[in-house]
Amino acid sequence: MTTPSPRPSGGRSRATSSGAPTHGASTPAAPMRREPTSRTSPGASSAREPDDGTPAEELRAWNAMAYVITGPVMFGGIGLGLDHWLGTSWLVAVGILGGMALSLYLVWVRYGTQ
Repeated sequence: MTTPSPRPSGGRSRATSSGAPTHGASTPAAPMRREPTSRTSPGASSAREPDDGTPAEELRAWNAMAYVITGPVMFGGIGLGLDHWLGTSWLVAVGILGGMALSLYLVWVRYGTQ
């Protein structure tokens, strides 16, 4: 006669404070409180300070830097993929320059016209 082996936990069962496994049952969590969101246009930036004390101007500067870096990287990557697919070698340069131009234009429109 064989004894049944214990069920492998696989990371799903937890022990309670009494030591008895709960097998994935959890205590219901308290509902999370949602903060009201403001409706602004996509191009408008919020003037309120973030909760961590970082000035809004610094956050706008980091956002602008992210645009300037991401544009050439994304469009250069697209150009690299097209170069590989089409067998050319000049589309990556066009992608990088076009991405830089578009990202600088986006930064100028979003942050330079305020």
